[in-house]
Amino acid sequence: MSYSVAVAGASGYAGGELLRLLSQHPEFRVTTVTAFQNAGHFLHEVQPHLRSYGQLVLQPTTPEVLSGHDLVFLALPHGTSGELTAHLGDDSLVVDCGADHRLSDAADWAAFYGGEYFGAWAYGVPELPSAGGKQRSALVGATRIAAPGCNASTVSLALAPGIAAGVIDERDLVAVLAVGPSGAGKSLKVENLASEILGSANPYAVGGSHRHIPEIQQALRLAGATAPTISFTPVIVPMARGILATSTARIAPGVSAADIRSAWESAYADEPFVHVLPEGKMPRTGDVLGSNTALIGLAVDEAAGRVVTITALDNLVKGTAGAAIQSANIALALDETSGLSIDGVAP
Repeated sequence: MSYSVAVAGASGYAGGELLRLLSQHPEFRVTTVTAFQNAGHFLHEVQPHLRSYGQLVLQPTTPEVLSGHDLVFLALPHGTSGELTAHLGDDSLVVDCGADHRLSDAADWAAFYGGEYFGAWAYGVPELPSAGGKQRSALVGATRIAAPGCNASTVSLALAPGIAAGVIDERDLVAVLAVGPSGAGKSLKVENLASEILGSANPYAVGGSHRHIPEIQQALRLAGATAPTISFTPVIVPMARGILATSTARIAPGVSAADIRSAWESAYADEPFVHVLPEGKMPRTGDVLGSNTALIGLAVDEAAGRVVTITALDNLVKGTAGAAIQSANIALALDETSGLSIDGVAP
């Protein structure tokens, strides 16, 4: 069976990555692409690497243009997709790559985003440990899916197994991330100019102000936490894409190093896209470039009484577009891995 697909926000980084992956999907057929300022231009004029889409023209991003497709992916700025989705019929599966439908608490939305709250959809991190199993079960048959924030899903996948198994304390969680500037989108921002980031590591949203914090806490509550606290610090580094997250937690009393490794390995043993590396091995962002794979390295700092996880993923694939397609595959009862690769690109 072939599903007709529309991609809104096709001129941006997330939209372009969706289209790159969708071009290899055996069941999804992209028929419509939309944009705002670039409407009327050929897709290849703004995404010159997407040669397989031939003469596809970017159309205006309106409910009328997006309606009537089997599947709609939204790769739009925060606060934009919520207004559109209210006008899309229930006959379409809609996957939002923005933040508008990720948070289940309206107070969190008001505190970290502001503006109208549009309600929560099924959260698109299939591998996330949750009560009684995995978040995957919530995606089966879903018609509305919120793809995750890339930083949020990286940290959540890194820490959730320990929360679910009760081997780490949910308080005093710490995460420091090296991230590529593509995660901030394609819009011109002075702080993301090459002259600002080349040869420099630039922290931002320091001191509990980053918008992904409530999303991480929400995911950890799904895994069994009650009131998790986390210090979260992202740092822009000069690589176009990728996340390397160092996430640490206090070890629960009486828990051994073997217990900790067992918790993570058991959580992801059967997952096609989340892999726990052997003891002593740590991942690099280069190992996952272009893939839908998250690699997790695990260590125990006995002197500090903390578990240390190092997680690498491609923010545009596993962090955004790949997660969106993987979740859509599950919702439509397709092979979860369709159109997605576990292999990266090297060098």
